[in-house]
Amino acid sequence: MNTSKKALVVGLTSIALGLTSLAASATELLSPGTLKVGMEVTYPPFESYDGDKIVGFDPDVAELLAKQMGVKVSFSDTKFTGLILGLASNKFDAVISGMYVTPARQKQADAIPYARTGASIMVLKSGSLRPKTEKDLCGLKVGLQQGTTWVKALNELSASYCKANGKPAIHVMEFPTAPEVAQALMSRNVQAQLEINGAAKMIVEKSRGRMVISSPDLVYPQTLGIYVKKGNDQLRDALTKALAKITENGSFPALLKKYDLSPVSK
Repeated sequence: MNTSKKALVVGLTSIALGLTSLAASATELLSPGTLKVGMEVTYPPFESYDGDKIVGFDPDVAELLAKQMGVKVSFSDTKFTGLILGLASNKFDAVISGMYVTPARQKQADAIPYARTGASIMVLKSGSLRPKTEKDLCGLKVGLQQGTTWVKALNELSASYCKANGKPAIHVMEFPTAPEVAQALMSRNVQAQLEINGAAKMIVEKSRGRMVISSPDLVYPQTLGIYVKKGNDQLRDALTKALAKITENGSFPALLKKYDLSPVSK
């Protein structure tokens, strides 16, 4: 390569790096150069601790997005019920925590759809109960994590379907975390647990044969969203573009396949 060509390559590289740096600096972040992500780190395979390291689907997604944006990433372990509130109080830039896109949440924050999944019903293997759909939960004590969309969904189902058809109501019982719901199930304080499919599979695996998934199909299939504070259009647009790029280069589809999730239909 002659000197003029080398100079051209160096120049173009410098311009590209400069544009990347400029794009990153233009993005409205709480700490320049760092994307702060809120998540509740008690929800494998979406996020959990491996020693001091946070691992799982959502941390992997955040790392890919931050790299594409030319910034670093940091994580804030926060209770699920406080994640959207944390955005409003500038505790973090974004929430990536296996959180469904719902109208109620979209009134409080902006959502970027990034994956599709649904819930599974878990019961004790030693028991006789094998509910296949949400309608089979009438008359049962069902354990749920606080703040999940299924709390409202099951209460509405209890009124509109169970009671309306002369069946006993669903007794919804809420717990702070998914592992605590699983403990309640194994202690027979609840009769069934409703949990997002990926997490349900891991909970069943860790139960060492004491729990099984009884629903053959996904219950309440929905879209997962990355949430940002309302009004932070720069960050929302930057994350949307970064998600498109990692989808195009194949790194994000590989993650979806690894964690048994579906892409968002266009």
